[in-house]
Amino acid sequence: MMPRAELLKDVIADLRMAASFVTILPVASSKPAGDGAIARATWALPVAGLLVGLAGALVYKVASRLGLTPNLAALLALAATALITGALHEDGLADTADGLGGGRTRERKLEIMRDSRIGTYGVCALILSFGLRWSALATIANPWAVTLALCAAQIAARAGVPAFMSLVPPARPDGLSASAGPPPGRSVAIAFALGTLALALALGPGKALVGLILLSLAGVLLARLAIRQIGGQTGDILGAFEQLGEILILLVAAAFQIGR
Repeated sequence: MMPRAELLKDVIADLRMAASFVTILPVASSKPAGDGAIARATWALPVAGLLVGLAGALVYKVASRLGLTPNLAALLALAATALITGALHEDGLADTADGLGGGRTRERKLEIMRDSRIGTYGVCALILSFGLRWSALATIANPWAVTLALCAAQIAARAGVPAFMSLVPPARPDGLSASAGPPPGRSVAIAFALGTLALALALGPGKALVGLILLSLAGVLLARLAIRQIGGQTGDILGAFEQLGEILILLVAAAFQIGR
């Protein structure tokens, strides 16, 4: 059995590694990124998501205290989450939309996804993503309820990423997703448990179940589409999956008006 001190050191290293991938915070792990370390650290992605959610919630709270409307406060909160993540997942969503929406061959689709320029499909995807999330937060309005919704969405959206990586093969032999490798079952299980717990605490058991079903359906549909068109997943596909998760959980939260 691993000594507690060593176990704690590994946990902290995994948390720092996850935070360094999800955010722009200067918390890079001292653990080497090779030998499956990135894949093992994926269990901590939901924890990193909590940081993002809290940042957005704090901005929303301050904006509300300053007398700004829910619409403006929601827009500022989303800007904060995009800023702290470096718009990483939004970039993945845009590239995925451009790649899967354009190009006739697998090679051309992958080439489009690697292109740093954004196309019409990508612009439309970003408008829909920000618009739906903004509308959902503005509908919730109550600062405490927004905090619950944001944190649940940020956590749960990342909780399914390890499972997606494990079940869907990489589309190409190079790239971050391929080099990271499939996460071990333990990391997948811990991430899933953290996401489920976050949904249950924020939305309640029944609504959490709705959220889990929607996330699962979105994951299956995206996986089928990615496998059919480009042969598997890439880092951009994972970013798109995270964005879909955020949207769905915030819509569920808005529909059920949590916290009121």
